Amino acid sequence: MKGKNIIRFVILVLFILFIALYISQATGYYKYDEYRKTTLTNKAIERFENDLDNNEEIDLDNYIEKEKNYNNIYSSLGLKTSNIIEKSFNRVMNYIFKEINETVNESVK
Repeated sequence: MKGKNIIRFVILVLFILFIALYISQATGYYKYDEYRKTTLTNKAIERFENDLDNNEEIDLDNYIEKEKNYNNIYSSLGLKTSNIIEKSFNRVMNYIFKEINETVNESVK
């Protein structure tokens, strides 16, 4: 009975993670993040062009936005866990579809 509950829990967690990723993709969070980076780049280009027009000294560090490093033990653990879940999910889905394919092919024969 405990094994059945563990399997249900794992499936529920995987389903919730899938829904969360789907919603973040559907709402355009990733696209917004990329747009924000592009906007920052466009502002840096404008500053560069203004500095050229004003004959100011050009220094590359003035135009490149340095990204903050948010890496810590928790984010690394989350990334590793996410990668493990992704690999496991891919294996399970490949296995399921392979079995479905074999079943369909056997029934056609």
